[in-house]
Amino acid sequence: MSPLFDLAPVPTLPVVGEDASYPVARIFCVGRNYAAHAAEMGNEVDREAPFYFTKSPRHIVQSGATIPYPPGTEDYHHEMELVFAIGTPLFRASREEAQAGIFGFGCGLDMTRRDLQGASKAKRRPWDTAKDFEQSAILGALTRADAVGDLADLAIRLDVNGERRQDAVLGDMIHSVVDVVVDLSRLYHLAPGDIVMTGTPAGVGAVAPGDHLVGRIDGLSDIDLTIAASE
Repeated sequence: MSPLFDLAPVPTLPVVGEDASYPVARIFCVGRNYAAHAAEMGNEVDREAPFYFTKSPRHIVQSGATIPYPPGTEDYHHEMELVFAIGTPLFRASREEAQAGIFGFGCGLDMTRRDLQGASKAKRRPWDTAKDFEQSAILGALTRADAVGDLADLAIRLDVNGERRQDAVLGDMIHSVVDVVVDLSRLYHLAPGDIVMTGTPAGVGAVAPGDHLVGRIDGLSDIDLTIAASE
């Protein structure tokens, strides 16, 4: 049988220094992975294990884009994050397998309708409308893991219109990349095509039409985003 309509093509991410691209099948996001960010949002952190939410790959926007201010919100926030990509099948992975199974790293922005998130929290409802909406996953080019080295001392920063908003080091993460892979692989059969956004440090805040965002992590490709007027 033929399909009734054509689906959007599989989103891909460029790989630094290569002609090939990385196709994205799933996006997992780690919540409250920096203690200072959890505190600024009035939350406590769970150091026992990470918790997750997801975004649809159809909501990916590549770095360098201009996107409209989204509908349904009056409090649209940036969240600068380290992103990593899975390179081999992983299920119930050991720490060694988890480390070896990472394809590469990149910069990402988890854009959030904060007012909708607050309303969902107040009613103990899922965060989908706050997190999983069109053009909410801004992803940059991936750098292969073997070219990155140790993550802990790498700075993660975000500037809005040239003004510093977020400034931390990746070592501030409560759950490391390997911790996340080990834990997530007990819940899912991870595979190439899986992307993980690892959480944001303190300093999140609202953006408005006309704002220009530039995010940086030492050794990785910058991420660049401009917010246009609402559609």
